[in-house]
Amino acid sequence: MKSEIFGLPDAELQYFPDFLNTEKANFLFEKLLKEIPWQQQNIKLFGKEIPQPRLTAFYAEKGITYTYSGLQLKPEPFSTEILALKTQTQELSGFDFNTCLANLYRDGSDSMGWHADDEKVLGKNPIIASISLGSVRSFQFKHKNNKNLREKIELQHGSLLIMKGTMQHFWKHQLPKTKKKVSSRINLTFRKIQ
Repeated sequence: MKSEIFGLPDAELQYFPDFLNTEKANFLFEKLLKEIPWQQQNIKLFGKEIPQPRLTAFYAEKGITYTYSGLQLKPEPFSTEILALKTQTQELSGFDFNTCLANLYRDGSDSMGWHADDEKVLGKNPIIASISLGSVRSFQFKHKNNKNLREKIELQHGSLLIMKGTMQHFWKHQLPKTKKKVSSRINLTFRKIQ
């Protein structure tokens, strides 16, 4: 399978634009859009509770919870489709995952701000595998210490992005709002919680 490796300092970033063929990606997008129990959660930002600018759902193996931005997520058991994608991602990457955070960006005003996935429960050098379905959106990176180091990837329908190595120590990432007319996008992020 064709992949692109980005030569960023202090990071390992691998992108598979054709992880899923168009037919499979279309089928999964429609099915997951309908069947995932999407919710809008409140997060704590600078001491204030605000609704997240996207919808989410959390899947995990039994007994696992996930907390970020003051939000504790109670897991759903893996659905057939998400379990199959988890297996496919593990086979390609050689890493095991035990959770999936699903995000639904309904339009261009839904977003995710600058952050690093550096919570203690993810371990020292966490591996994050991210599948994109639906509308193409711009995924941006910036180095925490060197302001001149920036990168972006237009995440394609059916693609897989893997972030690993020391990336979460040195880089932040975001999915910004856009004024462009975009339809919905689903993002499935697989992680291993220790």
